[in-house]
Amino acid sequence: MGLLSLGSPLSWEETKKYADHVRKHGIAQFLNIYHKVKERQKDVLKWGDEVEYMLVCFDHANQKVRLALKGEEILEILQHKGEKANPNHPTLWRPEYGSYMIEGTPGQPYGGTMADFNTVEDNMKKRRQEASSLLQQNEVICTVTSFPRLGCPGFTLPEYLPTPVEKSASKSLFFPDEAINRHPRFSTLTRNIRHRRGEKVAINIPIFKDRNTQTPFIEKFASDDGEGGKAAKPDHIYMDAMGFGMGNCCLQVTFQACSISEARCLYDQLATICPIVMALSAASPFYRGYVSDIDCRWGVISASVDDRTQEERGLKPLKNNKYRISKSRYDSINSYLSKCGEKYNDLDLTIDNEIYKQLVKEGIDHLLAQHIAHLFIRDPLTLFEEKIHLDDDKESDHFENIQSTNWQTMRFKPPPPNSDIGWRVEFRPMEVQLTDFENSAYVVFVVLLTRVILSYKLDFLIPLSKVDENMKVAQKRDAVRQGMFYFRKDISKAGNAVECEATQNGTETGTEECALMSIDTIINGKEGIFPGLIPILNSYLENMEVDVDTRCTILKYLKLIKKRASGELMTVARWMREFVANHPNYQQDSVITDKMNYDLIMKCYNIANELTECPELLGPRGDKIKLGDNQMASL
Repeated sequence: MGLLSLGSPLSWEETKKYADHVRKHGIAQFLNIYHKVKERQKDVLKWGDEVEYMLVCFDHANQKVRLALKGEEILEILQHKGEKANPNHPTLWRPEYGSYMIEGTPGQPYGGTMADFNTVEDNMKKRRQEASSLLQQNEVICTVTSFPRLGCPGFTLPEYLPTPVEKSASKSLFFPDEAINRHPRFSTLTRNIRHRRGEKVAINIPIFKDRNTQTPFIEKFASDDGEGGKAAKPDHIYMDAMGFGMGNCCLQVTFQACSISEARCLYDQLATICPIVMALSAASPFYRGYVSDIDCRWGVISASVDDRTQEERGLKPLKNNKYRISKSRYDSINSYLSKCGEKYNDLDLTIDNEIYKQLVKEGIDHLLAQHIAHLFIRDPLTLFEEKIHLDDDKESDHFENIQSTNWQTMRFKPPPPNSDIGWRVEFRPMEVQLTDFENSAYVVFVVLLTRVILSYKLDFLIPLSKVDENMKVAQKRDAVRQGMFYFRKDISKAGNAVECEATQNGTETGTEECALMSIDTIINGKEGIFPGLIPILNSYLENMEVDVDTRCTILKYLKLIKKRASGELMTVARWMREFVANHPNYQQDSVITDKMNYDLIMKCYNIANELTECPELLGPRGDKIKLGDNQMASL
């Protein structure tokens, strides 16, 4: 969840006074880091995953399931028994936004050997077991992206009523402050986003129109002060709090590159993959007790932290603000960082010109300077009294204050000051899956893809405007089977600076270099159209020395990705939709009742813990456990 400082949080009005101070010293901190490590080479390739979990409690007598607000309590025990007792403990645990959430990572990063792929799932299982061992009867942890009845009456345990009054953090009609993690960063973020925006966040996502869905679908809200009724759109599910986005769970991967140039290359290449993998991992079709017409959380979370004022959103003339800003702080990237990507930077990029000039004067190249100057058009959202005045040579809190609240599909991460950590990139668009097997499959797929990009010098770059269009398509219902995505036709061009420069001076435009393709074509290939990412990964594996167990494990994971892409296996979102559509209590009215929610989460738990099979989601049990020689060859 980014920077977690301890201390006395300032109100938005107090924080605002220090905004220029934070930006000034944040840039100074970045420059200090950059000049110290810009020439650093040959860092070891390392990587790690982050899995977010929800704590839920089953009420079997009443056939209800609720979110258990005990994340902080469980986290403290996990850390005390784990990293605080043994620095080499195999798992690490961190807080997340919801007081019903925790985040788990491997205790140490994975390295550059292929054998590490064979340990990912075991480590995820260890995390699930560690957290589960601390829970009471009827309490479990689940890896579901979005709790279907989040924001419905009585969705938490203990039960709390929302407090839609000014003194509360979110002022929500649906989401009580008690569901927010008690660390002051989280409630301060919530409150300050609302105060900076000048009104509550407004999230509207289209409702799925079933046979008996109210038409037009319009809600009336109890305790509404007029803001909800005004912000809610007909035929949309309305939500009004940061918790509806940041209270969802995701799956992320961070890579340490060998150098800054390699990190910039991976940042760019993976940015084009983000919408593809997001659609493949789609797992969140339900919101606030309704069936929606989207399958991914991205737009929900983007709106949930949108602190832009009406002026910045273009609804009023600029008077009190400096910029029109086209996107929320949580969105897709706005510029490529490598020389290869420069010609594809076709989005209007709002930057702080003074910061840009300062960075260029200090020797930062144009592409990196504009990236940082774009991030720093944002204000700090949280500031702690004890963290105002810092030593810019030894600390990076002011830089991270801005950096960590620009939540984009990819994040470019400089090394922390005076550390042995290298330049890193973070891959952020994936939805968390029900099982450790699925989560491992998606993680290994993305990590393998980075190896192939670097080894084969693949080039996935297309105009960023096309990537943005892909992001919109990726969130739509059943995008894996129905969506068409812009993707580069010829990915074999070597990605070195000389060839990039030659391409820039050529006659091809970025648009001519890409075509609309299905996910199946992009992942599995289509003769005469595109070779497919899975066949390329298989070719890479054939040329690597890999032990039999590791090869078998990797091929199992790739088989899942392959079948999800082709539609032979369902995405989690599609499987959840079918579960609800076939539930005996469902009235074809887009409403998810307590009983339906109970049965769905119980089924998710049973699948995750291998208490029941789900071949439509995971394939036959034999696919998961063992592949024969013929099956391996068929991949």
